[in-house]
Amino acid sequence: MATDVWTGVEEVPHVRLGQTADLVFVAPATADLLARAACGLADDLLTNTLLAARCPVVFAPAMHTEMWEHPATQANVAALRSRGAIVLEPAVGRLTGPDTGKGRLPEPAELLETARRVLARGGLEADLTGRHVVVSAGGTREPIDPVRFIGNRSSGLQGYALARTAVARGARVTLVAANVALPDPAGADVVPVGTAEEMREAVLKAAGSADAVVMAAAVADFRPAEYRESKIKKSESAGPAPIELVRNPDILAELGRTRRPGQVIVGFAAETDDVLANGREKLARKGCDLLVVNQVGPDLAFGRPDNAAVVLAADGEPIEVPRGPKEALADVIWDQVAARLDRPATRR
Repeated sequence: MATDVWTGVEEVPHVRLGQTADLVFVAPATADLLARAACGLADDLLTNTLLAARCPVVFAPAMHTEMWEHPATQANVAALRSRGAIVLEPAVGRLTGPDTGKGRLPEPAELLETARRVLARGGLEADLTGRHVVVSAGGTREPIDPVRFIGNRSSGLQGYALARTAVARGARVTLVAANVALPDPAGADVVPVGTAEEMREAVLKAAGSADAVVMAAAVADFRPAEYRESKIKKSESAGPAPIELVRNPDILAELGRTRRPGQVIVGFAAETDDVLANGREKLARKGCDLLVVNQVGPDLAFGRPDNAAVVLAADGEPIEVPRGPKEALADVIWDQVAARLDRPATRR
């Protein structure tokens, strides 16, 4: 352990720590520390180490909302990101005293996951630095009455893996999460939603400034035509009344029609049979750049930590991804997205 510049000075710790590190992870990164790092100051052991480091550097900011949103802090963050540092977005929640808002340090387990993902890249460039990506996750629920809903089995694990890997590659991530019971990924802005209509509104709003949108969520195709304000009671003398369904908006197709120039759109297709044939038809119909096709069923995809898929491309050959951790599939998807993004990047 080293705490100052002068202890063990014969080993030159203020240089050696940065030279030999595989990762420098600063948590919490205060507004003052971000300012000193952005200016290249070297007035203590940490800032000396930051100047000497040639490995990935990650900052996990923690401060009051007003300090995070101040133009000076935002300029410092932009400067650090422009030099290749990964500056996570703070979490939203309880701050010091009675205050709540954006500025909370993400949970330690999620910070550890971020560090693991950055190290797993083996020193590769953070190729999504300067990019804003939108990821949808989970499964929408369409209410029938105050108790019941139409839903699906999506857990959100694949969408959250996409968010974590994008953060580790330097992106600013907006994660639109539908009914997901998972901890917020460190560094992602999480927008909770419930229904398909709510997801549509949140995704389209975020997509307006996004370089890429990945629709990993399972969005219900239909919703009840009528919502019952009171619980539907079971009748002992008659069977259940039919529930009339209407179509939900097709968010992926709308993104394909309204995309910004240079924007990359990725869809997902969960299929039970004729997987590739149905996937190719969906790719053409939705107007997206990439379609990730996976087979679903008992013990496949939903709720599991692993996945297998074929990534279909509108402009290239399919890529088969063997069964493995969902983070591995996420990295393949971001590899394909990064290869299609125009330069220069859209800056934050």
